[in-house]
Amino acid sequence: MVSQRIVKRTPTKKTLKQSPTSRFHGRRSRSSPLKDIASVPTLVAASIDRSIRSCRRRLIKVFTRLKKRRKKQGFVLLNAAAFPPAEGGEDGPAPPPPPQLQIRRPLPSPACAGRRTLFLDLDETLVHSQTSPPVEKYDFVVRPTVDGQILTFYVVKRPGVEQLLAEAAKHFEIVLFTAGLREYASLVLDRLDPHGEFISHKLYRDSCSEIEGILTKDLSDLGRDLSRVVILDDNPNSYALQPANAVPVAPFLNDLSDRELWRVMEFFAVAGDFEDTRDAVKSFLSTGGKKTEKNPLP
Repeated sequence: MVSQRIVKRTPTKKTLKQSPTSRFHGRRSRSSPLKDIASVPTLVAASIDRSIRSCRRRLIKVFTRLKKRRKKQGFVLLNAAAFPPAEGGEDGPAPPPPPQLQIRRPLPSPACAGRRTLFLDLDETLVHSQTSPPVEKYDFVVRPTVDGQILTFYVVKRPGVEQLLAEAAKHFEIVLFTAGLREYASLVLDRLDPHGEFISHKLYRDSCSEIEGILTKDLSDLGRDLSRVVILDDNPNSYALQPANAVPVAPFLNDLSDRELWRVMEFFAVAGDFEDTRDAVKSFLSTGGKKTEKNPLP
């Protein structure tokens, strides 16, 4: 009897190959549990890094949109585009002033009707002050209380300041307009005009307007006709809104040989020859500060 060996064949398992596109469709082959556990810290770190970078990008976008305020130091000239036009054009009336400008009450009417108005600056125009004693000398000391702290200022009067006030009062209504604090400036003015003979009104920092972080002195809403107004100031930003009304003054920095106020006093005689003070300013400046007989009153 021939024995027949029966060999039972076990069917072989087919190995499925991963489709090249399966990793893009969310299908992944199984990996070792140990490998999955080991990769957790790496995945968490990568996720945190992505979140940080995303937050950083958003913060950069936010802060780049924020407008940086300029520092209030020095005479950084303002951009002319920051100021509204003085009069309306063909497209209609001029737009309202920017929101930075404050609405202020006009000054009382002049004691003498029709008299012109002279706006005078204080610091570096009439006086120079500092918290340490000057090397040469000082004229007086004021001690204002600011934010509960007593400060000491040594004040030097500019040569000719008494003569300027006396002469200006003959021709103009004098308004002292300073960007200084009321607590400080009022004490200085009490020494310059102790009996109130010359200065009719006093305006302090709270009467200034702020544009692009810089203080300016807007003369348009103070109840005075701009054709009968002039401002003397050492800071160009102070009269940036009405440059045609300004007689620029060289800054006074404790130079006892300074003669600037005598030059400025020559303008008082010139102003009387013109109906519009802006024409007087233009004529005075065109001649280098010397009196001229051009364009007199008819």
